[in-house]
Amino acid sequence: MEKNSLNTFDCIVVGAGHAGIEASIACSRLGLKTLLTTLNIDNIGLMPCNPAVGGPAKSNLVREIDALGGVMAELADSTYMQLKTLNSSKGPAVHALRAQSDKKEYKALARHFVEKEENLTLKQTHIVDLIVENQEIKGAVDELGIEYFAPTVVLTTGTSLEGRIFIGLKSFSQGRLGERSAQGLGVKLRELGFNVRKLKTGTPARIDGRTLDYSKLELHPGDEVINNMPRFFSFKDNRPIREQYPCYLTKTNEKTHEIIRANLQYSPLYRGLITGRGPRYCPSIEDKVVRFSHNPSHHIFIEPEGRDTYEMYIQGFSTSLPIEAQFEMIHSLPGLEHVSVIKPAYAVEYDSVCALELDEGLMTKKIKGLFMAGQINGTSGYEEAAAQGLVAGINVKNYLDKKDYIEITRSNSYIGTLIDDLITKDIDEPYRMMTSRSEYRLILRQDNADLRLMELGYKAGLVSEKEIQKKRFKASEIDAQFEKLKNFKIPANETNKKILSKYQEPLETGTNGLLILKRPNVDYKVLKELGYNSNIDSINNYLIRDIEEQTEVLIKYEGYIKRQKEQIENQSKTDNIKIPDDINYEEIKQISTESKEKLIKIKPKTIGQALRIGGVKPADVSVLMVLIEQHRIKQIK
Repeated sequence: MEKNSLNTFDCIVVGAGHAGIEASIACSRLGLKTLLTTLNIDNIGLMPCNPAVGGPAKSNLVREIDALGGVMAELADSTYMQLKTLNSSKGPAVHALRAQSDKKEYKALARHFVEKEENLTLKQTHIVDLIVENQEIKGAVDELGIEYFAPTVVLTTGTSLEGRIFIGLKSFSQGRLGERSAQGLGVKLRELGFNVRKLKTGTPARIDGRTLDYSKLELHPGDEVINNMPRFFSFKDNRPIREQYPCYLTKTNEKTHEIIRANLQYSPLYRGLITGRGPRYCPSIEDKVVRFSHNPSHHIFIEPEGRDTYEMYIQGFSTSLPIEAQFEMIHSLPGLEHVSVIKPAYAVEYDSVCALELDEGLMTKKIKGLFMAGQINGTSGYEEAAAQGLVAGINVKNYLDKKDYIEITRSNSYIGTLIDDLITKDIDEPYRMMTSRSEYRLILRQDNADLRLMELGYKAGLVSEKEIQKKRFKASEIDAQFEKLKNFKIPANETNKKILSKYQEPLETGTNGLLILKRPNVDYKVLKELGYNSNIDSINNYLIRDIEEQTEVLIKYEGYIKRQKEQIENQSKTDNIKIPDDINYEEIKQISTESKEKLIKIKPKTIGQALRIGGVKPADVSVLMVLIEQHRIKQIK
């Protein structure tokens, strides 16, 4: 087919899951004529596993997506069934918001977001081939032979890429239960020389909530809403107050474990039919029983799928065992003895590309203009996928404009940590974001994502003038609070002593608001009892709460935060030392063979990145630094 205005675009996004949504909307809003293709137009934004957003570390990703101008936070805030803050009794570095979403509403709203984009064309079609000339992407071809032309393509294929579903010893070609897999593209990527691997994931059965015995389940409600102000993901003002629905808890028992052990011979995983690695931190129930045989039981959560459906999700109970065994296992759980199963659990094995094939902008090193985001890069989770999709979309625009990539790094975001891990570590299992993966987690909290990243989103063109002004007001007010608190005097009179004694805090001598807020049992509520007025010039109660809470964190954790900032400064020194693009590692005799192989494979851009590559010795990087400096001196001379 010849090029014409109907089949020529600036960018083609293949796949309309969470990565594809963010990538295509970002490209569209940045003025690019964008094509979004999907196998099933009715499944845009589908949550094939648990319909939930957020949780530990993942909530940081969602808020960072929002701060950069993405849409996942808005989708989650608009469709929640339950909002819950996890780890609230621990330090702020690990606080995590989680939303149980209405699966049908989320999907419908995601489609609406896509369809209302002026520069975005949506097509239900199956992309099976890529058009590549002289190591540059030129477009894509669908199964009907129709050619679509563009100088950039973003692959966001999820588990559909050569996907195969397993239930017991039976298997069939599907990317998700009831949806065809994307056949052909995986073969093309292999032909192009990419390192394509098999990975595996799974999802639990769905059950009829009307057949549960709720008297045997432990109730788990959402957050208590104070002053009609729930916690939300988005920093924007469109915050709907919705009825919250409870989740429930049950536990496996020895009978459950006996059924699983008796059926392991019928597991495609244990029979070797599945060769792909599964997610270590979200294993199947049979994996849990085998690997953690000392545990007498495992927590299983029963969670709603939607407001207008009785379908419920069994979190923590994914399996690929035969359907008969699944029924037995489910019926052995307290409260589920007579439950009706609507959909079986299954495992899915699919193609992914080793992310070492990518640069820091998520463009492939082999093919210019070809970007990848989401599970194709070996990650697991909606949030990880959406974060990559957004970064890829922004960088598509930068690539076409011949500008530098957006500055997403380990030191400014969880998204930067995610991408840096993917492109520097040879990860052979689905990658899941966790707080422990970030060395700067006290600075990269979920509450301050706007302060860290919104200026970047504004510079990229995805954050509005209204939102950036609100963020700047927030930052200035936090700074102002320090001076206001310092000037607020708290004399050691009987009234103040009595107030503080309620919170087990003594008051021997007079002090000020700044010093009193450092104490563990004192917060803004206590300060206001002592007569403090924060005098924040805003009618937005959410903004006032955010300013007060972030000020409190900065004051209470001042020493720790200062130390992490020093760590970042030290790290930035090595991240600022660029490695020449034309460096020939083969000619460097002083570097070990193991380090040499890794450096050749990954091609790090900076010394800091080289230091983070698994298998590269620090001593070899020191040699590299000396050689780079010598080269620089020669050039000066």
